[in-house]
This record gives sequence, structure tokens and C-alpha cells, in this order.
Amino acid sequence: MNCFISSIRQFYLKSFFLFTFFLLVVNFCFSQADGEKIFKQNCAACHRIDGQKLVGPGLKDVASRVPQPADEWLFKWIKNNVALQKAGDAYANKVFNDNAKLPMLVFEGVLSDDAIKSVIAYMKNPPAPASNVTAAAQNAALVTPQQNTGESTPYILFIVSVVLIMIVIILGVVLRNLQTVANAKKGLPPLARLGVVKWASNHKRLLALIGILCLVLIAGATYQALMEIGVYQTYKPVQPILFSHQTHAGKLTINCVYCHSDAEKGKTAGVPSANVCMNCHKAISSGPLTGKVEIAKIYDAVGWNIETGKYDKPQHPIEWVRVHALADFAYFNHSQHVVVGKQACANCHGDMAATDVALQNSPLTMGWCIDCHRKTEVPGMTSNPYYADLHKKLAEKYKGQSITVEKMGGLDCIKCHY
Repeated sequence: MNCFISSIRQFYLKSFFLFTFFLLVVNFCFSQADGEKIFKQNCAACHRIDGQKLVGPGLKDVASRVPQPADEWLFKWIKNNVALQKAGDAYANKVFNDNAKLPMLVFEGVLSDDAIKSVIAYMKNPPAPASNVTAAAQNAALVTPQQNTGESTPYILFIVSVVLIMIVIILGVVLRNLQTVANAKKGLPPLARLGVVKWASNHKRLLALIGILCLVLIAGATYQALMEIGVYQTYKPVQPILFSHQTHAGKLTINCVYCHSDAEKGKTAGVPSANVCMNCHKAISSGPLTGKVEIAKIYDAVGWNIETGKYDKPQHPIEWVRVHALADFAYFNHSQHVVVGKQACANCHGDMAATDVALQNSPLTMGWCIDCHRKTEVPGMTSNPYYADLHKKLAEKYKGQSITVEKMGGLDCIKCHY
């Protein structure tokens, strides 16, 4: 019996130290993941973490380019770049002028100070860039399905840590009860109260405060986990034809609306029909990454016979896998944003010229849309008298302020929900 109790005691002590180490790991994972997650949700639409320019400049080695101390300047710039420019900061104005005077979002009141600091830490220590690969390796990468990004790992670790707490507590109770039974059989007095129990009985208010704090932390973690339900950022399904945006939009500089022509005309951007592909691929039967294999699938879809040069074969429509999908109760119109709002495709979809397989670049959450509406300035519409007059009246009402989507009623519920 004593040997059994001793074994349990040793296991209990080992579990305690293991659990303490595990909590440190959980804390590290949270701090590392937060900066990357916040960057993807708020910054990735305009900035790449490497040196390549997107809408704004690339962020490679940004800490060595900005005025020192870098953390202090970056914090001011991210929090309120407009205020930094107005204060006469020479480098802030240089960045603004060097990037076509495109305004950057002001994150004051949107991101907390800690969130901004975590983004700065992520920018200073980004993940290692992928090494150059051969065309064959690129082809293999096209076929590989999107893997789990691991953003849910901290929440899994948190849940596991709670389970470990329960196990440690249960083992402690079992150990104490077994020792009490052993003492009773030997005629020994019952165990004295544990130091922790004695301390808890003498500090009930502090213990209650700690309990409330733990409940708040658990509730906060649960809330964050629930808010991730239905958010499919980085979703990248394998398509029936391995189409490379990097080849078409990047190397060949084909305009987005050549294929997605409905983006300027209606609600959806639309998936181009195979006939659009055939405008080029009647003459181009082999690609740089996949050779003739994928282009042959286009021929099969439209019934094109490469030998006779006629559409004399059976047709097999392409079943593309949808990447972006808003909830049914949310309304979005591409033409309203592309034509009227003058928004670049990259603002929502990221730099497709540097992407092979299409993926969901932005979270597409309501908070993400609202933040954009609060910060994005609406250009004047001289071609439409009604909107030109409306813009003029708003400019008089908000003298000296940018006329954002919010000021034009862009936060009204009925605008997006009907």
C-alpha cells in the first residue's frame, strides 16, 4: 500500500512540474501566433512580409529602414500614421510620397497597444521564406492541398492545459484519500490539512478573486475560439484544373477583369468560362509548369479537337471549387467596390500575381468589412450627378475630414443585410 502511495506521489509531483512547463509553452504559442494572426487580418491585404511591394511597400528588414529606435517609430506609424505625418516626421512623409500618396489605415482605437506590439514583433521576426524550387517542385506544390495553418493550435493547447489541471487536482485528492486510509489501518492520526488547503481557508477572498479571473480568461479564450467558427482565411482547395495565377496575372500581366469580367458589371466577379481560356489556348497547348496535362483538360471541357482544329468532341463542363463565399444574409457587390469605390482587387484578394492556386486571403468577417468602411475614402463621382451632389454636401458637412464609406451610410445594417 505504501509503495503504491509513493508511486502516486511521485507521479503527482512529475505531473505538476510537467504542467508548469506546459503552461510556459502555451503562453509562448499564444504570443507567437497573435502577431501573425493580427497581421493577416489587418495588414496582409496591403503589405507582404517579404520585400515584394503589394499595395504598400514590402516589410522585409523594415526595422533597419525606419528611424531608430525602430519599435517606437513603428508603433507610432501603425497606430496613427496620419498624426505622425502631420507632426512633421520626415520619414513618415517620405513613405507616404514614395507610395503614390496612398493613405494607410489608422489603427488607433482599432488595435490595442499590445496588439500593435505583437505585429511589430512578427514583422521583425517573420517566418523563413521558401527556398527557390524547380519547375517540377512548383508543379507538385500546385497539386498539394492546403494544409492546416495551425492558427487553432493555441486554443487546443489551452483546452489541454485545463484538462491537465483537472487531472492534477484529481490525483492530489486520490493521493490524500489513500494516505488517510493507510493511516487509519495503522492507527495513525489523520493527515493534517495540506498547506494549500490551509492557505485557501485563510484567504477566501483572494481565492475567489483568482477563481473569477480564471473564469474570465476561460470565457475570453472560448469567445475567441467561437469567433473563429466560419472564418476560412487561407482556405485553398485543390481545383479540377491546376491554374496558376502567378503565371497568368504575374508573368503574363493579364488584367484580372479580362477573365473575371463581371467584377465591373455586377454582384459577383464570376468564374471565366472555358471559352475565355480558349482565346489564348487554341494556340498555346503547353504550359511552363504542367506541360500539356492541364491545358488538355480545357480542351476536354469545351470539346476541342486539337488535331482537327474543331469543336467536334463531347463537352465536359469544369466543376470549379468555390473559394470565397459570404453568408447568405450578407450582400456584397463587386461593381460597387471596383467601379464606384475604385478598390484594387488586391485589397481583398491579396497579390494574386504572386500566387499559384487561389486562396481566401482575407477573413471576410463583418468586423473586417466595417473597419475597411471606416477607413476607406470614397472618391468623388463626377459622372453621376446624384452622387456628385451627395459627395459635395458631405464635404461641406465634414470640412477637413476624409469622406469615408462610413460617412456615406456604409455602416447602416440594411446596406449589407437584407
